[in-house]
Amino acid sequence: MPGKIRGAKPDKIKKRKKKKLPMDQIEQKVREKLEPKPQEKEPKTIPRRRSRRRSKKRWSLKDLDLKNSISMEKVKELGIWLLQIAAVILAAFFFVWYFGQRVSTVGDSMNPVLRNGDVVLVNRFVYNASSPKRGDIIVFKPKGNENSHYYIKRVIGLPGETVEIIEGRVYIDGEKLEEKYETVEISNVGIVTEKMKLGEDEFFVLGDERNKSEDSRMADVGNVKRAHIYGRVWFVLSPFDHFGFVKD
Repeated sequence: MPGKIRGAKPDKIKKRKKKKLPMDQIEQKVREKLEPKPQEKEPKTIPRRRSRRRSKKRWSLKDLDLKNSISMEKVKELGIWLLQIAAVILAAFFFVWYFGQRVSTVGDSMNPVLRNGDVVLVNRFVYNASSPKRGDIIVFKPKGNENSHYYIKRVIGLPGETVEIIEGRVYIDGEKLEEKYETVEISNVGIVTEKMKLGEDEFFVLGDERNKSEDSRMADVGNVKRAHIYGRVWFVLSPFDHFGFVKD
């Protein structure tokens, strides 16, 4: 065992002297220890409300109380009202289609009944029930030419009849035609140099102003077939000073 070293002196431990506190400070510390510490108030937290999204309700026919909201009388009234509207629309369409087709007069061949530029209404329905009559003012396209403008002339000869022109006057089946409308003598007979027999579906037409008219006397026009007749002129729409029904 190691032995103690001779002559060595143990270290002296220095003791610190405690300072004595005055009595008032001691009393204050004792009080602080004895008195309960005030508890710190925790901050109040307000809970957040969760926002609920309102879902849009889909509309359906089941949501309607049709029995209570709509009475049978109202349904009948609505049905009658709709039928009346449909009837008016149908009548208007029928009138325009069969009676309201507009055609412009070209030239003065039908003077004085019609003048150049007159806008007339054409009855397309009348010849669905009957055939054109002598004296009718008709609208047609010569030889059915779709590229041609509409011609407006007066019916003179009917299907199956014989037409001839003698001394400026028209003869039908050998008898002189008595015309009640205003007209003039024919100076140019055209292709009617002899008796002309009309076919079963052909009509001989002339303009009232015979010397200014291109009609059945001309080879480019000739006799008018029933299928090429558009309708009958019945009303002058314009100009205003010529407004009114057409007098045959």
